[in-house]
Parts: sequence; C-alpha cells; structure tokens
Amino acid sequence: MLREYDVRGVVGETLSTADAYAVGRSFGSIVAHGAGRRVAVCYDGRLSSVELAEHVARGLNDAGIDALRIGRGPTPMLYFSVYHLQADAGVMITGSHNPPDYNGFKMMLGSKAFFGDQIQELGRLAITGEWTKGKGEAEDHDVRPAYLDELAAAYTTETPLSVAWDCGNGVAGDILPDLIARLPGRHVALNEVVDGTFPAHHPDPTVAENLRQLQAAVRQGKLDVGIGFDGDGDRIGVVDGRERIIWGDQLLALLSRDVLAALPGSTIIADVKASQVLFDEIARLGGQPLMYRTGHSLIKSKMAETGAPLAGEMSGHIFFADKYYGFDDALYVAVRFLDAVAKSGQSVTAMRDSLPQMVNTPEVRFACGDTRKFQVVDEVVAQLRARGAEFSDIDGARVSTPDGWWLIRASNTQPVLVVRCEASDQAGLERLKAAVTEALAPCGVTPPADF
Repeated sequence: MLREYDVRGVVGETLSTADAYAVGRSFGSIVAHGAGRRVAVCYDGRLSSVELAEHVARGLNDAGIDALRIGRGPTPMLYFSVYHLQADAGVMITGSHNPPDYNGFKMMLGSKAFFGDQIQELGRLAITGEWTKGKGEAEDHDVRPAYLDELAAAYTTETPLSVAWDCGNGVAGDILPDLIARLPGRHVALNEVVDGTFPAHHPDPTVAENLRQLQAAVRQGKLDVGIGFDGDGDRIGVVDGRERIIWGDQLLALLSRDVLAALPGSTIIADVKASQVLFDEIARLGGQPLMYRTGHSLIKSKMAETGAPLAGEMSGHIFFADKYYGFDDALYVAVRFLDAVAKSGQSVTAMRDSLPQMVNTPEVRFACGDTRKFQVVDEVVAQLRARGAEFSDIDGARVSTPDGWWLIRASNTQPVLVVRCEASDQAGLERLKAAVTEALAPCGVTPPADF
C-alpha cells in the first residue's frame, strides 16, 4: 500500500478502516513531532471514503492533532484548505483515477508534498506503535465558497466561450456547477453527479477512450472546447473544437505563452515524457525549459526549489505557482486555459494547430517486476554510455537521435516499464521503435506486439 506518492489499496482486501486509523495516527505523530497541531481532512466521492475519513480523523485526534474536516471535495480543495485555514498539514482520502474498489490517502506537510521515504515512515510508525498520544478536537470548516472565489477570479475577461465539461462522476462534480454559473459563455456539464461506481466511464481523462463522450458533446454542440477531469480533480484532459485531444505537454506549451508573456525568462518544468516540441516552444518564447523526473510530488518540489511559475506532466498534472499556490488543480488549470484562449483572440483549434505536429507513440507500458524494472533501465544506460550515445538519465534513459527521441523508464507506482518515442514522420518513428527493441533485447525484454 505504501507507494512513492501516496498510500493506496483495494478496500476490503489490502485497505481497511484499521489502516485508515493507522495512517491518521502515524501522520498525526509526524505532524506533532514537528510542533504542528491542525490537519485538514477531505474525502472524494468513492463509496468507502466517508468511513475511511472518519477513521483518519480519529487517528489524528488520538495523536493529539485537531482534525479540520472540510467534507467532500476534490484533492486540490484539500490543498487549498491547508493554505486557507493555515493548517499544518492535510490528508486527502481518494482513490484518484483507480477503479471503484480502490481508495487511499494523499498527504501534504506544511506547504510541501509528502512522499517517498516520508510515506515509508508511516509504515514504520504503524509497525512499532511509536505514536504520540493526545486528545485532539474535530472541527468542521466550509472552504467551498473561498475556493470557488479563487477559481472564478482566474477568468479575467468577459469573452464568452462554449465549453463541454466531463466530471466523469468524480468529485469535481461537487464544484463544477457553481463554477460554470460564474463564467460567461455556454457550458454543458456531463457526468457531474458524483457517483463512486463511475457508471459513465473510467475517470481518467488521459486515456483516449474515456474522452469519447466529451468529444461527442463538442461535436453535437459545435462547442469551442471540451474539458475532462479525473476522479479526484487534480488531472485534466482537453479536446479542441475538432475533437482532437490536446495532450498534457501540448496544453503546457499553450499555457506557457500566457505565463511567459507576463513573466519573461521564467523557468518552466516538464517531465521526461514530454514532447521536444514543448521544450523548444518554451525556449522560443524566451523561457528556460527544464526537463525533470516524472511524479507530481517531485515536480512540485522542483518548482519550489527553482521558483518556476508553471510546470506539468504528460499525465495531466499541471501546476501553477503564477497567481496560485503551486499545486496541481485541474479546475484552476481549466479556468486559466479558458482565460488564455479568450485573451488570445484565437480558437482552441487554431492554438493547437500553431504547434509543430509530431508523430509519436502514447505511453507504452509493459509488465516488468518491481526490482527487475530498475535493473533493465540501468543496463540500457550502461549500453548507451558504452557507445557514446546522446541521452539524458534524469529519469530512465531519454535518447536523442536525428529522427527524434525515445525513452525507457521504470514506473514509480507500478511493476512496469514505460516507453515513448517521438519523430517528425512515421518512417522516423519506426526507426526509433526499432532502436528501443534493440536496446531492450540484451536485457531479455521484448516490447508488446502492438508497440
């Protein structure tokens, strides 16, 4: 259950209310050791979330920590509440974009992400029982009005746009109706009723299949753009007026234009899976592109270190520190994007067409054991060094060739290898794919047949 960025399991199998209590008690003990006293608690729309949240709060209280219960809402509302309530930390009960029987916990300590070895420390404290003791209080707080004010204020023009919004029955549906009521234009809400069984489709807007309903709404309504959210509202998916998907790196490239116009020369961060088009576009606009490791907690930490006003991942996590708090909030990103579109005087379709069109694979994932996956990457890196290849090893191996680039990295959250290739044409892409297959062959690894 103890992952790189969160705690996650299958309810009734690997995750119980006792685990939720242990998370609350262990995390509360860590907060208490840092002289903290108040922790915000929020939960998503999954069927098990209310009960798990109650046990987290009880664990916090028994550790001597006050639980600030903000009720049901998206993960970014939990992050917002930590700032708004001046809390010492926050716990979000969410299964993110996993299937309905999953659930888990995301945490922040102070204004920083809580991840890696810190999450392993929760397990150690639960095993040893080295918990603080006390009698914390439970307080109810309604941060929704303040959160909505912050979201709505990000739209700075009166220019109307026509937008389809797909909440995927995730918890963004608790916020969206009130938000779009405050935006100009024509808005069509899809699957905004929160339902932890996700009856319409899986709540992951980075998978093309899950965007079909959104694309149909854009087509039927002749709308400017479609926007989708994942189960807990921290990841975004976008389709243009021609129903084409705008992937995370393309969205970040378009958002960079607005940010760099206001903050010339700024650093903008993207993960190693992002298109070279993005890094080139940031440089063209006078910004400083920074390629970094994949992982929303890692990206947030790098933003704080570098002072970057904007960052993002292929996975749809986009982070604004410009006029915001530096965390991933898909609702806020949506409003900022619409504001940028309105101010540009261009359509979303024209903005997407202005980016160079590359040929690339999606993120190809194939099974490889949790230990072996890192060994394979090390072996590939050793091969590349031996032959003097041009590559980055910031996160796996990203290799540049005259055709484009290819990437092999180990997932931080699953027992899989992740491969991606990008070229200017199909022939170049085939050569890159062949290079990947060749690099993996000495490791005894074969990419899937449909690669």
